Amino acid sequence: MTEPGLLRTAATALLLALGCLAMISASVGILRFPDFYSRIHPAGKSDTLGIAFVLAGLMVWEGFTLVSLKLLIILVFMLIASPTATHALAKAAYQDGVPYWKKGKGEDGA
Repeated sequence: MTEPGLLRTAATALLLALGCLAMISASVGILRFPDFYSRIHPAGKSDTLGIAFVLAGLMVWEGFTLVSLKLLIILVFMLIASPTATHALAKAAYQDGVPYWKKGKGEDGA
């Protein structure tokens, strides 16, 4: 039979690896996409997902303790605050007149 410590360690490692993979994909997306609006999408989505996976992995590692409850509160806050901040940043950029990228005008869209 599987030892509980081994199962907990494997689940934690899987969640942490998924979180790191999501954050790395967000970094690649930020570097790869051509304009501000395209770049903010991976920053907002993948970073939120990566943080969720990492915090979930830490909660699995801790078990059912007060620390897990605190991590859950942080997770809920991040799931609300990160997309809200991304939306506010995109809306502010739109209202400030940050231009969209147009295909065929060069790499930077200008």
